[in-house]
Amino acid sequence: MVDQFIGTWKMVDSENFDNYMKALGVGFPTRQIGNMAKPSLIFCVEGDILCMKSQTTFKASEVKFKLGEEFDETTADDRKTKTTITLENDKLVQKQSWGGKQTTLEREVKDGKLVARCIMGDVVATRTYEKEA
Repeated sequence: MVDQFIGTWKMVDSENFDNYMKALGVGFPTRQIGNMAKPSLIFCVEGDILCMKSQTTFKASEVKFKLGEEFDETTADDRKTKTTITLENDKLVQKQSWGGKQTTLEREVKDGKLVARCIMGDVVATRTYEKEA
């Protein structure tokens, strides 16, 4: 099911992330930090609960969820969202809604790398992670 995601992933490439954060409405100081951060993503399973942690030298965030069930999330940039994560065609699809806006984050494992596409309207950022040994 989600076995291919389990483990620790270190970001190795990020494209267009500043424009994505602008589209979200993230302020300049937070974007500066976000652009410098090289997060590690950690996925684990606890029974039927999935856990996704993002860790940087600046901040750590964690969400625990069941696939397909909406939950309240406070994002790394302090948005309060209603979030649902589903598994669609081997992709983890995370939809966040807040204040009449919505963004989608699609994560999939391709060629041994985790590729995250961050989509806000017509702005798309791509972040690539490699699995740590």
